[in-house]
Amino acid sequence: MATDANRQSVEMSRIVAWMTTCFLVLPILIVIPVSFTPKRYLSMPAGDWSLRHYEVLISGGWLSSIGDSLLVAICSALLALAMGTLFAVGHWRLNNGVTRNLRLLLLLPMIVPPIVHAVAFYQAWSILDLLDTYLGLILVHTMKALPFVVLSVTASLVNLDPRLEQASRSLGASSRQTLFYILLPQVRPGMLAGGIFAFITSWDEIIVAIFITSRAVYTLPKRIWDGLFDNVDPAIAALGTIMIIITAIGLLIKDRYEKAQKT
Repeated sequence: MATDANRQSVEMSRIVAWMTTCFLVLPILIVIPVSFTPKRYLSMPAGDWSLRHYEVLISGGWLSSIGDSLLVAICSALLALAMGTLFAVGHWRLNNGVTRNLRLLLLLPMIVPPIVHAVAFYQAWSILDLLDTYLGLILVHTMKALPFVVLSVTASLVNLDPRLEQASRSLGASSRQTLFYILLPQVRPGMLAGGIFAFITSWDEIIVAIFITSRAVYTLPKRIWDGLFDNVDPAIAALGTIMIIITAIGLLIKDRYEKAQKT
């Protein structure tokens, strides 16, 4: 009797899990057939299928926006990763009132609403002549991505034995050698997670970009916004389909890699 009850509980859990998955995934998958519509507005294809909107991604200026987003996201992620990792290690070493207050200060970009950042940086960058520049946008995205790196690396440092650093220094290693050969390899998972979050934060950011960029720097989220605001362009659905495929491939590669590591 108990075995039957457990089996029913497992089956019910599977049903709920699949229903939740369908609820989350199916609305996203709707963009796939919409991307093949032959019409100039968002609609489901009724018999005829077309690749015209994928051609627009190549010839309609979308590639330049993808390039801008990649450049800004990579640069800001690298800067945030370097600065955030060094700060997390310094906070782990000192762990005093000053570093704790600084850590709270670095987390403010996650707390303050993005519209506040946008207005503030618009005023500051107009004075510094950084409006509509790659440097201006990279600096803003670095600031917004920094908290994710600090949190991820700090979480990895929590379980790190401080005696490893002491042993390294006692054996004659310098501070730099200890950092690069002892500490950083131990927090590599946190650095990887922080770098990914930093890249995604920059890749998806739109509010500040609307305020401080115009045409010289035209990121992908801003082009999508303009496409939705002026005219609902089905090329957005085509772009979404490509991003879904890339994400699925990435997940499959990750799954295969983890299975290979276990075997």
